[in-house]
Amino acid sequence: MTITENRHSRAHTDIVLIALVFAMSLFGIVAVCVATYSPDSTSDTSFLNHIFESSYAVRQALFLLVAPLVIGVLMAIPLDFLRRRAELIYWSSFILLAVVTIFNRAQGVKAWLDIIWGYTIQPSEFAKLSMILMLAKEFAKSDRPMSTPRTFIRVFLIVMVPGVVILLQGETGSLLVIVFMFAIMMYFANVSLKTLGVLAAIAILGILALYGIMVATGSTDYRLARIAGWLNPDLYSTSDAYQQTQSKMVIGSGGLSGIGMFVDGSMAQLNYVPADWTDFIYSTIGETWGFIGCISVLIGYVLILLRMMYLAWFTRDKFGRMIIIGVMGMLLFHVLENVAMTLGLMPITGIPLPFLSYGGSNMMTNMGGVGLVLNVTRNRSISIPINTPQTMFNPYRIHKRFKTKG
Repeated sequence: MTITENRHSRAHTDIVLIALVFAMSLFGIVAVCVATYSPDSTSDTSFLNHIFESSYAVRQALFLLVAPLVIGVLMAIPLDFLRRRAELIYWSSFILLAVVTIFNRAQGVKAWLDIIWGYTIQPSEFAKLSMILMLAKEFAKSDRPMSTPRTFIRVFLIVMVPGVVILLQGETGSLLVIVFMFAIMMYFANVSLKTLGVLAAIAILGILALYGIMVATGSTDYRLARIAGWLNPDLYSTSDAYQQTQSKMVIGSGGLSGIGMFVDGSMAQLNYVPADWTDFIYSTIGETWGFIGCISVLIGYVLILLRMMYLAWFTRDKFGRMIIIGVMGMLLFHVLENVAMTLGLMPITGIPLPFLSYGGSNMMTNMGGVGLVLNVTRNRSISIPINTPQTMFNPYRIHKRFKTKG
C-alpha cells in the first residue's frame, strides 16, 4: 500500500500563519506607541509622528523589521540538520544561561546579557526554542516515549537541568512556560497518562514544598510577595499588588469600545500602570479599544493557535509535528498567563504578551518559533513514513488518516 499526499499535507510556506503573525505584530507597534504616549505630546499630531516620538515604538518596529530575517534563516536550515544538531543547540543555550547566571545581574534578576547600545538579550527566551527541538527529537524516537525508567529520567533531566538554572536567575515565568510546553508536548507525543500523572504530582508537590519553605523561613523573595499580593490584593494594593490593581482599573475604564488612541489625560498617558508597554500591554489595549479590542486580540491569538494545530494535524513526521506543538504550547501559555495576570486572575510572573509586548528577545523568540513551524511545513515529504500509531491509544491526540491507494 502506498501513501499519496493530499492538499492539506503538501509542502508549502504557510502564508496564512505569516499574515496572522505580522498583522498581530503591527498592531503591537501601535499598542506600544499608545502605551508610551507622553503627557508632553499633543493629540492632534500625525500618527507617524506619534510613532517617532516613542522610542519604544521605534525599537519595536526595528525588531519587527529583523523578524523576516530570523524567520527566513530558520526556514532555510534543513529540518534534518535541526534534528541531528538538536543536542548541540540545547547545550549551547544551556551554556549561555549559565554564563548569564554567573556573571550578570539586571534589576535584581540574573536573566539579561548586555550586548551593544543599551540593548540586552534574555537567554532564557532562546532556551525555549532549544528545548522544543531537543524534546521533539526525544519524543520522535518512540511511539510511546518515557515508557521506561531510563527514558523517563533522561527526558525529565532535559527539562530540569536548564530549568533549575532559569529558576536561579529569578525567571520563574520562563520556567513556567517551559513546564507547560513540556506538558503539552508530552500529551501529544503519546506519553502515558500514568506518567503524566506522576509528573503532575511531582510538580505540585515541588511547588507546595518550595512555597512552604519560603513562608517558614520568612523569605522576602519578590516571587513570594507577588503571590501574597495576588491572594490579598486589597492589603497589598499600594505595594506588590499595585501594578495588578491598576491594570484591572485601567481595563475596566475602557468600557465596550474604549476611549480611543492618544487621548490627553488617559490612564496610559498618565502612567497609571507602570511599564505598561511591556508585560501589561493588555491593560492599555483594554483602555484604548475596550472590550471589543480585548476580544479581538484574543480572537487573533486563537486563529494563530488553531492554524498551528491545523498544520500539526497534517504533519506526518513526528519530529516536525512535535516542533509545531511545542511552539503552540509556548505561545498558548504566554497568552493565558499574561491576560490572566493583567485581570488579576493569576499572580504576576513577568511573562510578556506574544507579538504585542515590547521586547526584542521575546519578539525574536516568537518569530523564531514561527520560523520553525514554517520550516516544518516547507519540508514536508511524502517519503517520510507515517508515525502516528498513538491514535490507537488516544483518539484525542493529533492524528490524520491520509488518503491511500492499494
